[in-house]
Amino acid sequence: MSEETPRPIRQANKRGAARLAAVQALYQMDVGGTGLVETVAEYESFRLGRELDGDTYREADAAWFRDIVSGVVRAQKSIDPLIHSSLTADWPLSRLDATLRAILRAGSYEVIERKDVPVAVIVTEYVDIAKAFYSEDEPRLVNAVLDRVSRRARGEGRGREIETRD
Repeated sequence: MSEETPRPIRQANKRGAARLAAVQALYQMDVGGTGLVETVAEYESFRLGRELDGDTYREADAAWFRDIVSGVVRAQKSIDPLIHSSLTADWPLSRLDATLRAILRAGSYEVIERKDVPVAVIVTEYVDIAKAFYSEDEPRLVNAVLDRVSRRARGEGRGREIETRD
């Protein structure tokens, strides 16, 4: 008879930490108007895997972080219309708050450009990030929009909705 050992709580992996940091950096750039080079340098020098103002940032895959942030900035003119067309008519991208825009932009960039990563992984990661910031309908919105983006960009979707966990 084998004893079942409890599964350890899954910690964020380095790519997951990079995704969260990318969302935070994109938010900072959107709200604060800071530039790409300045923001990436700040995160790599003072935030990723370090302590800042009493908060410890998880060690992150710096190359993945850079790719997402610079990729969103580089492709924003094609990403934003794709997100906009994936939202309902009464909720244009400009109506969403800056955090939600950052999540959708980063997730959409990965769906479009990182074909080496399964859509289900990308959507799950960004829904989890949305859950860290929101407790209402936003995680479901992230799921639905990224699923629509994946159908348009890759011709595939997750094929199922994510249930929100309380």
